[in-house]
Amino acid sequence: MDTILCSVSGIQNKECKTQLKNALDKIKGVQEIGVNLTTGTVKVEYNEPATEMDIKNCIEHTGFKIIYE
Repeated sequence: MDTILCSVSGIQNKECKTQLKNALDKIKGVQEIGVNLTTGTVKVEYNEPATEMDIKNCIEHTGFKIIYE
């Protein structure tokens, strides 16, 4: 199983958290989703056929922005 941890801006409340989790849950292969409102991070555990790019695209298409450092 692979894991991706992203810093994401725009997650302000429980509604945003739920919206993001529901969107990520639709990706085939995603196993576990953790959204931390305090730190603004999203942790996703996934298997194939899901890819890191699928997950990042999903986050950004849902209306949030990934912070690249």
